[in-house]
Amino acid sequence: MTVTDCPFCNPRNSSIVLKNALCYAIHDIAPVTRGHLLIIPYRHVENYFDTTYEEKCSIIALVDDAKALTDAEYSPAGYNIGVNVGGVAGQSIMHTHFHFIPRYHGDTTEIGGGIRRVVSRR
Repeated sequence: MTVTDCPFCNPRNSSIVLKNALCYAIHDIAPVTRGHLLIIPYRHVENYFDTTYEEKCSIIALVDDAKALTDAEYSPAGYNIGVNVGGVAGQSIMHTHFHFIPRYHGDTTEIGGGIRRVVSRR
């Protein structure tokens, strides 16, 4: 994927929910829960491990801002925050992005296991 093909390289200002100097947040177009956001560095960088220290700090700052916004708007009971690195890990857009997913009582019938459930038990 090139920068010109990347849906995250040229965000529409009207779709940006939160931002700072190096990153921005938008609503996921296929949210798994109310308030599901994507936190994305402006610079086209394929995976989290290639982001700069400053970008990492900016991502985490927006995670905190997203929590404040989401708490006020939706009052979730919990959160999942995660990043997929590489196709085998589920990354489908090759531009670093964090999923910020508010969780609500009753949003799933299969509670427990957390992030460990992304890989089937053997």
